Amino acid sequence: MTTLPWLWIPLTIFAALAQTVRNTAQRRLTDDLGALGATLVRFFYGMPILALWLGLVIGVGGQALPPLTTGFAIWVLVAALSQMAGTALLLRAMAARSFAIGLVYSKSEVIQVALFSVVFLGERLSLVTAFAIVLATLGVVLLSPRPKSAVPIRGWADPAALFGLASGSAFAISVVGYRGATLALDAGSPFLGAAGTLFWSQLAQTVLLGAWLLVRTPAVVLGVLREWRISLFAGIAGAAASIANVTALALEPASHVRTLILIEVLFTYFVSLRIFRETISRREIAGIVLVIAGVALVLSSAN
Repeated sequence: MTTLPWLWIPLTIFAALAQTVRNTAQRRLTDDLGALGATLVRFFYGMPILALWLGLVIGVGGQALPPLTTGFAIWVLVAALSQMAGTALLLRAMAARSFAIGLVYSKSEVIQVALFSVVFLGERLSLVTAFAIVLATLGVVLLSPRPKSAVPIRGWADPAALFGLASGSAFAISVVGYRGATLALDAGSPFLGAAGTLFWSQLAQTVLLGAWLLVRTPAVVLGVLREWRISLFAGIAGAAASIANVTALALEPASHVRTLILIEVLFTYFVSLRIFRETISRREIAGIVLVIAGVALVLSSAN
């Protein structure tokens, strides 16, 4: 892994771009399929891509997937369940307010990722990285909307804020779970470790969420199959984002990866302006500048 010290940077940037494409497609599906239906799209249509990627990695690398352990299974379930919850909550946040604002609230995950990584994975957090995280998070706060009422807390207590913040917590847990799973698998290669982790986690997500919807609301599953064109697009983009993101997590501490991936905010605001015709204020521009500064600090401090 040490022979590829900078590979996590382009992988994370690509993951951010692919996530923006996936979120855009899922956001368009939410009105017809609901938050859970649009969430299933990501897993169901991405599963064949991840299976193909695992086969390719094994074939090219010439290494078999290591035996699965109890520790790996626990980390995978933690990652899978929390990612499902985070995706559904994020889509609810976007539907409640706007595409960009929903995602901005969810990016509160970066501080939680840093804390969870220290507590559960034993990773070290340098002062420069901690300052970068605070700076980028302050940018995220500026990107959140000003409260319209005289009571400031109401701005953070509306449905978009609550769903977004909850999605950030769920995504933070999933990030730590994915890194924990790749380390527990001990595949000897970040590519094989990430591919194996993704295959098993997304298989669990597809089966669990698909079975739940089949029992509770089978019409949603039929809708997922009916909207196969845009769903396939979302699934491919989601699989590409997951491959890049989890491989980056296998190479670099989670706090670095999740701070850099905040550049997704820039891509999201571009989509918000160009596709959804939403507006951007000077305050939001200042927030974007702080996010960029935080990302730059993380890049400068990374080994």
